[in-house]
Amino acid sequence: MGEGAVWGARVEETLVPAAPLSPRPAHPQASEDKVKQLVTEIGWEIQQLSMAGCYWLSGSTLEHVARCRGLVKVNLSGCHLTSLRLSKVLSALQCLRSLAIDVSPGFDASQLSGECKATLSRVRELKQTLYTPSYGVVPCCTSLEKLLLYFEILDRTREGAVLSGQLMVGQSNVPRYQHLRVFYARLAPGYINQEVVRLYLAVLSDRTPENLHAFLISVPGSFAESGATKNLLESMARNVALDALQLPKSWLNGSALLQHMKFSSPFYFSFSRCALSGGHLIRRVIDGGRDLRSLAGLNLSGCAHCLAPDSLLRKAEDDIDSGILETLVAACGNLRHLNLSAAHHHSPEGPGRHLCQLLARLCHLRSLSLPVCAVADSAPRADRAPVQPATHAVPRGFGKKVRIGVPSGPDPFSGQAGPLPCSVFWSLLKSVPFLDRLELIGSNFSSAMPRNEPAIRNSLPPCGRAQSVGDSEVAAIGQLAFLRHLTLAQLPSILTGSGLVSIGLQCQQLQSLSLAHLGTMGKVAYTSALSDMLKHCKRLKDLRLEQPYFNANAQFFQALSQCSALQRLCLVSRSGTLQPEAVLAFMARCLHVVVCHLFTGESLSTCRSLQQSLLRSFQAARPALSVVIFPLLHEGLTDVIRDVPMVHLDEVTLFKSRVAEEPPNLWW
Repeated sequence: MGEGAVWGARVEETLVPAAPLSPRPAHPQASEDKVKQLVTEIGWEIQQLSMAGCYWLSGSTLEHVARCRGLVKVNLSGCHLTSLRLSKVLSALQCLRSLAIDVSPGFDASQLSGECKATLSRVRELKQTLYTPSYGVVPCCTSLEKLLLYFEILDRTREGAVLSGQLMVGQSNVPRYQHLRVFYARLAPGYINQEVVRLYLAVLSDRTPENLHAFLISVPGSFAESGATKNLLESMARNVALDALQLPKSWLNGSALLQHMKFSSPFYFSFSRCALSGGHLIRRVIDGGRDLRSLAGLNLSGCAHCLAPDSLLRKAEDDIDSGILETLVAACGNLRHLNLSAAHHHSPEGPGRHLCQLLARLCHLRSLSLPVCAVADSAPRADRAPVQPATHAVPRGFGKKVRIGVPSGPDPFSGQAGPLPCSVFWSLLKSVPFLDRLELIGSNFSSAMPRNEPAIRNSLPPCGRAQSVGDSEVAAIGQLAFLRHLTLAQLPSILTGSGLVSIGLQCQQLQSLSLAHLGTMGKVAYTSALSDMLKHCKRLKDLRLEQPYFNANAQFFQALSQCSALQRLCLVSRSGTLQPEAVLAFMARCLHVVVCHLFTGESLSTCRSLQQSLLRSFQAARPALSVVIFPLLHEGLTDVIRDVPMVHLDEVTLFKSRVAEEPPNLWW
């Protein structure tokens, strides 16, 4: 690694740490003056610079990026730049080949100078987040090989006016895709995002790039296929061999498209929410003569029948066909990222046929998302006694030492509360010791924090099979010494939460933790165990907790204060309460926290008062501070959410499955 690369790494670490966060405001290098000084002193040596999520930096400070004239890659996503300032910065970066920017209301491509457009003409990789209907800088990027588009356009203005998604397609300022190799589009909910992406696709359908090898469109909900998109897909099937594919579910459902697609060395497939049966999966993807040993990521989230044979009479809760899963595992033996969430994958009785036993063969897995019911040992029977919780009680007092008694039987954790080795889930985790991310999400779980609409007041009951998954299964996660990201949602049989303590003690690399709807609704019985867990989470940076009736009191915040590395906190609690004094004391103790989002059942006046107090007390020392305190069920929640910086909204505030969400290494 050359000296320039070393400096680039240093600047990326000091301005924007490895985690997707803004600079730590408690660190002296986080100030605007320090950013200017650093860029001035070593800017000529920097080749790669990420300022993603630095929404708090002023435009005048961002202009200093122009001093880094040797930049090859720069990420300015989340930064506030006018068209004129963007033009000034890019005009100086003649070596630039990779660029990430936001396109906000008021963007005007006519304000870009000739020097800026010359720089853009040499850019090969572009990541563009759109907050307004626009082509942005895409028409200027005539050498594009990789194009990532994130559509975050709201259907209405804050005043309620309906926006139009029409663009001037007939002009000369349209995208040019002749060199394109990767096309990726991710849409937030809303019809206007669909209107605008169609205009990008219309240009693409005129002439399919011959070097295209990755085509991915991620759309929530339905997205009707048009004549232009149909022509595009038919052209792709005839003329290109893909390595990565993701399409809207309506484009695949009932279609023979997959049979006609050609793949060279596929590394990523996403069939999320598609009505794809196991028979179709085998015939159209696996048995098509394709070599899938190169496949690294597979997203089957929401595919209720993907592990079942073709049957019009099958119910979503029926048992899976183990033979289909076995075929899939054998064909994709090098998978590193697998998502099977948001579906009921119930294993049949019989030795060696359980889903966990078959997945244990995927020894290269680094991230895995499963429905809770999929890890249950077997189907519950009337003659079987209910599954007992972990045998070791957790101390109920906050701040007390954890004292663990002598186990009554063989225990793989040498005294820790945990499952016996005969558990299929325990065996699965033992087979994938290098797992970095794990998600256990209830098949019927839906967060109370949806996107661009009021909060959800009611939730579906958990799957019956999930009733046998409790504290001992959670304790099994403690085997994963390299685990950094953990999500647990809708586990109704969590009683004491003793398994959380095992995770805190043994998963010392844990950086992000998301817990939602643990235990029975209306009763929070794991608070004491959570507090004991948090005492050991010294590397924890992000905590998201979604639990109705949660009491965020002084004891909870005192325990949370022991997470010395914590940077972001989000609490979502319908009918929940909080103690303002405890929140203020917590923020005073945890100097690295820059995100405090609390959505509870408190009154609007209480929330506003606390939010103002937090901003008044801490914003001067923490310029990146994002504080949102608001009643969860208030009708104004949607307007409040739209002001949350995208980096936090997407990564912490909103709940979603993140395993195989997009291809690995999509952006540097």
